[in-house]
Amino acid sequence: MKAKTALLITAATVMLAGAAQAQTTSWQPPRAGDWIVTGRITDVAPTTEDAILTSAGAATGLKVDVSDDLKPTLGFTYFFTDHIAVEAILGTTQHEIRAQGGATDVAVHETWVLPPVVTVQYRPLTEGNFSPYVGAGVNAMLFYSGEDKNGFKVDLDNGVGWALQAGADVGLHGPWSLNFDVKKVWFNTDANINAGALKSSVDLDPWVVSVGIGRKF
Repeated sequence: MKAKTALLITAATVMLAGAAQAQTTSWQPPRAGDWIVTGRITDVAPTTEDAILTSAGAATGLKVDVSDDLKPTLGFTYFFTDHIAVEAILGTTQHEIRAQGGATDVAVHETWVLPPVVTVQYRPLTEGNFSPYVGAGVNAMLFYSGEDKNGFKVDLDNGVGWALQAGADVGLHGPWSLNFDVKKVWFNTDANINAGALKSSVDLDPWVVSVGIGRKF
């Protein structure tokens, strides 16, 4: 993960530790039928370093680099039971795609992506002001408003992938809670460059790291 993600994790860990030490008693973990709506700051950090090939499949010595991005997101969590919930996240991020290798480091494309993720969560605790969870689900990657750079023309395929999740809500006061959330997403897209003259099978596989404030309804 990149420095921005590491800083977000560190800040969130400190905030969670402080909130846990406060031992708030006015907040209770959500129960069946409850909602939590969470506003977050989210870092989407792709981990790709896939090779760029010629149309015949020959190595070019170049690899794909995709920048991370920090944006606000919203999470909506509904509790079917005291222990089982489903969460959907909404947001959009912008990423620069570069070709790197040897003395080459050039931007080839910039794109916005809509990456909705839906997970089913298991929450083991039903008492106290600390509600950890793990989850698994699916994601989609929808690319839009792409802008080609430096004479390159890039096409990216939309698609779906898988996601794992871990996180926690820590009660603050009344219906309000602090949320820390980490998702690992597995997603592959085919990048077609300059009408097929170059190509890459790109495993974006981003870490999605968030910290935010939730309200229980």
